[in-house]
Amino acid sequence: MSTDRTDVCIVGAGLAGLACARYLTRSGIETLILEASDGVGGRIRTDVIDGFRLDRGFQVLLTQYPEPHHQLRIDDLELCRFEPGALVRVRGKFHHVSDPLRRPTTIWDTLRAPVGTIADKARLAALILDLRRTTPRELLRRPDRSTADELRARGFSATMVDTFWRPLFAGIQLDPELEVSSRRFTLILSMLAEGDAAVPAQGMGAIPAQMAADLPHGTVTLDARVASIEGDGVALTDGRRITARAVIVATEGPTAAELLGLRDPGSRPVSNVQFAADAAPIPDRLVVLDGDGSGPASNLAVMTNIAPGYAPSGRALISVEVPGPLVPDDGDLLDAVRTQVRGWFGGAVDSWTHLRTLRIAHGHPDQRPGFSPKQAIRVGDGRYVCGDHRDNASIQGALYSGRRAASVVLADLYR
Repeated sequence: MSTDRTDVCIVGAGLAGLACARYLTRSGIETLILEASDGVGGRIRTDVIDGFRLDRGFQVLLTQYPEPHHQLRIDDLELCRFEPGALVRVRGKFHHVSDPLRRPTTIWDTLRAPVGTIADKARLAALILDLRRTTPRELLRRPDRSTADELRARGFSATMVDTFWRPLFAGIQLDPELEVSSRRFTLILSMLAEGDAAVPAQGMGAIPAQMAADLPHGTVTLDARVASIEGDGVALTDGRRITARAVIVATEGPTAAELLGLRDPGSRPVSNVQFAADAAPIPDRLVVLDGDGSGPASNLAVMTNIAPGYAPSGRALISVEVPGPLVPDDGDLLDAVRTQVRGWFGGAVDSWTHLRTLRIAHGHPDQRPGFSPKQAIRVGDGRYVCGDHRDNASIQGALYSGRRAASVVLADLYR
């Protein structure tokens, strides 16, 4: 068994692990990241297949999150932005629903959309105004309950909940039952109310690629799976052992729980079906929501309407999101999705080329009521943990958790 030494060993090259490593190495701390897969990014990766840039699931960067502006060179990502609002499929037709405070010209379309009453639309405007007047810190101090209970308490009708809120947050929070913490719901909605949802021109994988490129050569070791954490280091499945003054586990929640003996935070699963087409089925830079609840998909996005570089010239890339329990058979899922979107766009869907289906068991950590960010970093004996499961389940949460872990480790090493 070979043994190597380093000051800090980080398990996992997702956003949290990369953020942590950048702060440590900039402080002169020798750092080694061990990544079990063949690339950096964790759940945030982009694969290039036949000229298509395929993100690993439908993912976006919310521009109002503060941490990306601290840690990333945003301009270099060439962000391509979705139009605020959504295209909601209700009663067999598409209806434009938008934030009238940001897009006043869409107010009549929003008022006419059959996704709730006029009173519901007024409640939507009042909710957005409330969130824009409230700081994130204050939102996280409000009493916590499920998203469904929050919406009922604010007076939204069952129709508005089922046709708009449910498919919207099924996609954002992988929460078709609206079970997730109202604190997290209001925090994300406040970000959407003031900023944009966007993707880098070269795919979401450009985010971890930029972060990894800033690290000293040799910081990241790929295809290095950690079997266990033992004493003053880690043991790898290939027989190697790394000793370190500090070990930081920056994996997704279930893996971190297994390695450190912590409580599993739970997982919200999702499937994603990606198609290529000769023409985009809609011209809009909007997410399409299934307001009819026809299922299994909750939302669809024509990614090339937002970022043309996601596909070769003259081709369209369509991403379809199916949150909830994973369907055992990919063929059954593909058939169900095709049937659903054929009802939206007609026979042209039969000519779409299926690129791939992803079945992601851990799409997000399961953050139900009782949710509290900034969970403990130290877990004893020179061991630490970070990741979006220790903060808000988002890019913001992962980046901030990684930075916070680096600060704690630096304080301990120099104590």
